Amino acid sequence: MSTPRDDDALSWGGDDDPTLDIGEKHAPTPLPGGEVEAEPIEPLQPAAAPVTRHPEPARFEPVAVEDVDDEAQDAAHAAPLGNVGLVGIGMVAATFLLFAIGWLLAGLRLNGLGLPIPSVTVIALTIGAALAPVVWFVAVLALTRSWRTWQRFLLLIVGIVLLVPWPFLSLGAFA
Repeated sequence: MSTPRDDDALSWGGDDDPTLDIGEKHAPTPLPGGEVEAEPIEPLQPAAAPVTRHPEPARFEPVAVEDVDDEAQDAAHAAPLGNVGLVGIGMVAATFLLFAIGWLLAGLRLNGLGLPIPSVTVIALTIGAALAPVVWFVAVLALTRSWRTWQRFLLLIVGIVLLVPWPFLSLGAFA
């Protein structure tokens, strides 16, 4: 037997709201043989209108090319990168980071060679050269968001080819 306190644990505040009643609840009446009377089963109602599996295609009116929104086209072309794209972006980012370190090391090497250029100029050019790969990478990713993935990777590869730290490669790491 349950106590009212046990019933309170199984209720929720506002359960006695009359709008939540779904109908009259009653227990099935037992028959004289100990059997329980079954509730009557209502027949299924047929659907109001038959549902067709292949509706007729909608008719579209032609639209002028000028009316098409460029942003809608860009959004249609831009798709999120998959796993391969994200790994590729990571590898390109690591390459650009190594290039930045290479330009920094090469610039510091050039500063100690006794070139007839003021050292302030060499330091400024070294900082600019070290930032160039990072700026290229960020600029390509930021400015080509609506471009296709292969176009973005093409620009990143062009940046890799253009920004190779040749002074670092020609001088060597420990020359």
